[in-house]
Amino acid sequence: MRSIDELHARVVAHVETIWGPAVDAAAVANRFITAVGINPEGDLPNAKHRWDEGDVALITYGDSILDDGKRPLEALADLVSTELADAISVVHVLPFNPYSSDRGFSVIDYTQVDPELGTWADMDALGEHVTLMFDLVLNHCSAESQWFQQFIADEAPGNAFIKTGDPSWDLADVVRPRSLPLLTEFETAAGPKLVWTTFSADQVDLDWSNTDLVAEMLSIIDLYIQHGARLLRLDAVAYIWKVPGTTSIHLPETHEMVKLLHTLLDARAPEVSIITETNVPDRENRSYFGDSDEAHLIYNFSLPPLAIDGVLNGRADRLVEWMNTAPPPPPGTTLFNFLASHDGIGVRPAEGFLSSEEIAGLVELTHDRGGMHGTYDRNGEALPYELNVSFPDLFGGPDDPHMVDRILLLHTIVLALAGVPAIYINSLMATTNDTDAVAADGVRRSINRGRVQRTNVPEFGGDSWQSRIYTGLLTRAAIRRRHSAFHPDGSQRLHDLGRGLLAIDRTSPDQHNTVTVLCNLTDEPRAIFPDRPATCLLTGTVWEQKVELGPYESAWLLAPHHT
Repeated sequence: MRSIDELHARVVAHVETIWGPAVDAAAVANRFITAVGINPEGDLPNAKHRWDEGDVALITYGDSILDDGKRPLEALADLVSTELADAISVVHVLPFNPYSSDRGFSVIDYTQVDPELGTWADMDALGEHVTLMFDLVLNHCSAESQWFQQFIADEAPGNAFIKTGDPSWDLADVVRPRSLPLLTEFETAAGPKLVWTTFSADQVDLDWSNTDLVAEMLSIIDLYIQHGARLLRLDAVAYIWKVPGTTSIHLPETHEMVKLLHTLLDARAPEVSIITETNVPDRENRSYFGDSDEAHLIYNFSLPPLAIDGVLNGRADRLVEWMNTAPPPPPGTTLFNFLASHDGIGVRPAEGFLSSEEIAGLVELTHDRGGMHGTYDRNGEALPYELNVSFPDLFGGPDDPHMVDRILLLHTIVLALAGVPAIYINSLMATTNDTDAVAADGVRRSINRGRVQRTNVPEFGGDSWQSRIYTGLLTRAAIRRRHSAFHPDGSQRLHDLGRGLLAIDRTSPDQHNTVTVLCNLTDEPRAIFPDRPATCLLTGTVWEQKVELGPYESAWLLAPHHT
């Protein structure tokens, strides 16, 4: 697709699939094309490179790093351009708009940067140092937003932008990540109305069946691209289309909407990648790759619980079986590999790989370590959805002799796997359970969202356990970025070597570079006998006939003849 006529025909096809005869498909397509910033009289850009082994992402809030006298976005830019420059190339700035709740995910104004964080100029300056990833919070907006206030006043355009419900609807099968009321009543100038509230009463769902709303969202995407967004995270995209009598998740219209965005972005800015956030079981999650025509990346949600289970229980079998049997990403796509995020550690994606008893065991351990967990509703039953706990606490705290090594080992696995790896800012900064924040705002996720003063980075007091985590993660990320074997599109094979030993073989797309990552998932020393001498990229040690790994230790082996 390299001509405007071809683009228009494809957009018309998407529109007809979603809305059918209810709209003038040709006119709607024209509007969508111009809304996203494409000049219908101009030339379309050519496809561009998307990722390579040098891409390592940092997931952070705009104010996760604080520095006296500087705006938070300024402080973040200073950190990533200095101490993190060798290790981090992508920064995912979690929602940075003015908001009313959910630490940014209840957006009041999509077009502005929260003045508490900085300005668009600060965001532009950050983008001079790193690739930027922005959130598009597309399922819902804040009850304080202009659109919802227009809905309350029965004024255009907001009165048509909010998804309303009816008490007669059959909503029994609706799947959602909250155990809260699905419909919330609001008094409006047109009388009382029930509003669909998938996440909370302050996060009112948008009506994506309205083409005017879609056009507004496309103009917001255009604004984000103008300010340097090169990855666009579609937050909670699985829920955007609702139909009574269905699960209202992963509906065909939802997938077609992602295809529409893919088509438009390919023409508007082919260097921009779509990444979908769908915290659901693995098969459902991978469906958002489509046939290479939906997401360019998906969050690898099954990885965190399975990797954590492996390290906690000293076993590689579950992780290896899953990774070696899962369908590979289709051409032109890849995985976004991570362990923790602002939302905690999802356990629903472990369903089918871990038993309900094993998942319950993770929940129990989390509570024993001072954490909490969230639930989702399935047929009226509240089931575990996510763990809310810091990694240092989950792995026993500072008094546990293996805590640091286990955290570094987990991130070694993430950094070694095929895909684009991401490190959460609080994992990097080794923050512990912030129970004071939870007590203050009543939000369990706040337990792992603490802010860090710039003056405390990176030393943490010399050879402290925090410093060992911080420097260990940065060292591993920097090493990964220097070796083409870790290219996201390179080949991969995992091996369960028994006795809690995991091997990850990675080979570059051109077949010229191979690295084997060996991981000891147990608290006992282990020995491995390689078939040829190799050099450890982490330590520089040359292993001749036997690789000796201490508890929770890893070795990144590069054969001498490889470069």
